[in-house]
Amino acid sequence: MINNYLFLILLSQKLQWSYQIAIIMIICNLISFSIGRYAIQQRSTKASISILGIKGLGLPELLATTSLGHIIGAGTIVGLRSIGIVI
Repeated sequence: MINNYLFLILLSQKLQWSYQIAIIMIICNLISFSIGRYAIQQRSTKASISILGIKGLGLPELLATTSLGHIIGAGTIVGLRSIGIVI
C-alpha cells in the first residue's frame, strides 16, 4: 500500500524535460546498443543499418536495443529524481 502511494506521488509530480534527462537517456541508449550488439545472437538476414560501420544490425535489432535503452533510461531518471540528483 505504501509503495503504491509513493508511486502515485512520483507520477503526479510535474515532469519536465531538461538537458540532464536527455543526456541520461542518450547514455542509457548507447549502453543498451553496445550490449545488444554483442548479446543478440540471431540477427536478421535483411539489410543492415550501417551505424558507425557496424554490419549485421538491422531494424529489428535497432528497435529492440533502443526500447531496452528507454526502459533503462526511464528507470534511471525516476530513480535519480527520487533521490534528488536530477531536478
